[in-house]
This record gives sequence, C-alpha cells and structure tokens, in this order.
Amino acid sequence: MATLDLTPRPGAAPLHRMVLAQAGAEIRAMLRNGEQLLLTMIIPILLLVGFSTAPLVDVGGGARVDFVAPGILALAVMSTAFTGQAIATGFERRYGVLKRLGATPLSRTGLLLAKTVAVVAVEVLQVVVIVAVALALGWSPHGDPLWGVPLLLLGTAAFSGLGLLMAGTLRAEATLAGANLVYLVLLGLGGVLFPLDRFPAGVQHVLGLLPISALTSGLRTALSTGGFPGGALLVLLCWTVAALALAARTFRWE
Repeated sequence: MATLDLTPRPGAAPLHRMVLAQAGAEIRAMLRNGEQLLLTMIIPILLLVGFSTAPLVDVGGGARVDFVAPGILALAVMSTAFTGQAIATGFERRYGVLKRLGATPLSRTGLLLAKTVAVVAVEVLQVVVIVAVALALGWSPHGDPLWGVPLLLLGTAAFSGLGLLMAGTLRAEATLAGANLVYLVLLGLGGVLFPLDRFPAGVQHVLGLLPISALTSGLRTALSTGGFPGGALLVLLCWTVAALALAARTFRWE
C-alpha cells in the first residue's frame, strides 16, 4: 500500500508563477481603484464620444472619429503606463509596500515584470473597448494596423519609464499632483484632440518631439495612410532609452 508523503518542501514558487500572481494582484488593484478606473477607461471613452460626435474642434477633412480615435488610443497608453502607474507606485513606496515586497521571494526584477504585465493587460482591455466604441461611431481605419503594435509597445515602455522616474524620485503627494498635471498638459498639447498644425510653426516642432505627440502621430499614420511611422518610432525609442535609464539610476524603493 502506497504511503502519502507529507514531508514539507519549503522554497519559493517558480518565478513565472510569482510574477503572474503579483500581476493579477496589480490588475485587480487597478480595476478596483475608482480614480484609476476613471482615468484609464471612463475619461478616454467620454472624450472619444464627445469629440467624435460634436464639432468641438476643427480637425480638417475626413470623418471626425478617424482623427480622434488614434489620439484616444495614445491617451489610454499614457493614462495607464504613466499617470496611473506613477501615482500607484509613489504611494506604494510611501507606505512601505515596495519595501515589504522586496523582502519576499519575489525579486525586484520579478516585481517590475509583474507591473509591466499588469499594465499591458489593462492596455489590451482599453484598446479592445476603445476600438469597439470607435467602430460603433463609424471609424474606418485604413493602412497597416500591425505598425500600431510596436508603436504601442514603445509608447508603453517610454511612459512606464517616465512614471517610474517620477514615482521613484518625488514624494507621493508630489507624484500625484505632478502626474495629473503632466496628463492634462500632454492632453492639450500632444495632438490628442487638437491638431498640432493649429499651434505656431515654431512650437509645432517642439511639441512633435513629445512622447504623446509621437505616439499619436504614429498611430494616425499607421491607421490612416498606411505609411511607415519611422519618425514616431525613433522619437519613442529615444524617450524609452532615456526614461528607463534615468529611472534605473534614480529609483528609490524606500
């Protein structure tokens, strides 16, 4: 008769299981947080519907939703990867959550992987909902949507780096105020809802170098004309390298 082996086997779970478990916790925390849900889902949808159906701004020729939808996709990436992540991480650092997680078998690399997986998962949900609403409003994307994948990934990496840079160097209250302020400024100046050609010529070139402007213009190129968004990819790559490098050097876990 076989005997049941009840000998304890202490030890950490495999890394992928720890990462997935922490990512699940991060996702649930995001979706349960009313402020983050408002920021990541409700505001982008309201802006999409409002600016697509009402003549609030002159977007030139073509259907209004064709101009607005790519900008809202870019805004969704910024709201999740930058604003939401910066605020959440800043308060986690303030209340010692990161310090306690650092004492668990989950390594810091694993924690960053889990946060990345959570951000990407929420962004996938955002993209599905936004695209569905835009299509219902009459959006008819053209071109090669596959170019949208590297644009969204680079945009996520760039904004994540900026969010971690802010959360790792500023106090939680300053991060809360700063992240929301940056969100509003980039919403107004990043070409999301207002064409950049409405600004003075000298300012347009500067605004075009912002990560949100590059992501928005790149998505419009990929989803409208089908052209190669090389300039946008290059700008986002530069922001990604700079932001992640600075965040790695300056981030404080306590």
